[in-house]
Amino acid sequence: MDITCTKHGDYFYPDLVLPPQPTGNIGRFGRMRKKFLKEHQPDTFALMLMENTLTEHLFEIDRQAKEQIDLITSQLALAEGVTEDLKARDQLEWICRMNSCRARAEEQVVREIVFRS
Repeated sequence: MDITCTKHGDYFYPDLVLPPQPTGNIGRFGRMRKKFLKEHQPDTFALMLMENTLTEHLFEIDRQAKEQIDLITSQLALAEGVTEDLKARDQLEWICRMNSCRARAEEQVVREIVFRS
């Protein structure tokens, strides 16, 4: 591996280039995971940062969390009889029950995916 240097003034600095980072929004659950790693697992956070794998990990956590929330929400809604028929009859009741299902799904996913060690 050849390292090239560039002279700036009286000093030579190595020409270091980081590999390209994935771009985009890491999402709500990715940000939660980043904060969790930074506060509770600083060694893992630092290692992932140095190995340039943190951003990709945060994208993956956000994707997994969203998929699981959608799946669990639909399963809870089906189990509790929250159907399109209920939506047609009583929209406010349907919204209330769907919000309840979604909140429980998010709570479970945050605990199992975002805050896992």
